[in-house]
Amino acid sequence: MRYGPWAPAPAPWHGSSKVSVLSSQTEALLLPSGLIQSEALDRRLLRELPLTQEPRLQAESHSQIQLWAAGLVMLPVFLQAPWVRLNPFSACLFTVVLLAVAIPLGWQESKGRHQAGALLLGFCGSWLAGSLFWGWLRAHPSWHLPVEAIALPLALTGLGSRWRLGCAFYLSSLVGTALTDLAMALTGVMRFWPAVVQAPLNEATPLLHSAATSLQQPLAIGVIALLATLILSSARWMHRRGRSGVIHADSWAVAASVLITTVMVDGLFLVLALIHPSLSGLI
Repeated sequence: MRYGPWAPAPAPWHGSSKVSVLSSQTEALLLPSGLIQSEALDRRLLRELPLTQEPRLQAESHSQIQLWAAGLVMLPVFLQAPWVRLNPFSACLFTVVLLAVAIPLGWQESKGRHQAGALLLGFCGSWLAGSLFWGWLRAHPSWHLPVEAIALPLALTGLGSRWRLGCAFYLSSLVGTALTDLAMALTGVMRFWPAVVQAPLNEATPLLHSAATSLQQPLAIGVIALLATLILSSARWMHRRGRSGVIHADSWAVAASVLITTVMVDGLFLVLALIHPSLSGLI
């Protein structure tokens, strides 16, 4: 049937209205009230809605791995230091045990287990280096940083791999060690090091106390404050990157935690050296 110019246009098919109604209902279910001001659906907002919970979950995950990283930084102070003094060879061999746990964990599909394995692998490098230095080279402070950097090539290579969390842990630990050694050198404490670690306990205690007391001079305080500010500012910047959702944000979060914990451990060491040197871990 033909329609002339005077004839009314055919009514729209009711099926399209039904589709339109169903679409509006679907939109009302998917989007919060008030977001849609017209019939046009903002596809960009729709795509982003499923991700609204992701920042909170990501922050919780980062907080967890930061706690793990902080614990691994403090572990050598309370476990490795006395162990190395008693039997450095067995402390070195314990690296094999750590690797035997870290590598299988790192290949797990579970995100939490994978992160734990990667962190533990990075800790293996720090543990081995610490055992080697404090076991046989502790009287030679100039060798401290080179020995601690024993796994540096592997860590740099692994930053782009599934083990990047461990690499971030190791590299940030190495940076913290370097800045601590720099502070000791600039404040003049480094000259006490060989005598303190080689002296008998009854002689080492007053030597370490004297070294800590020398840090109460204005110049030493200024150096310590400057380096501590540098570390904390860097850690704060890394922490913000870890929370911003950038690529490899978890690695930035780990590095921030390691640097902050390094400052805390160094501060604890200084306080103990002043009030109770035998508990400091150095002697």
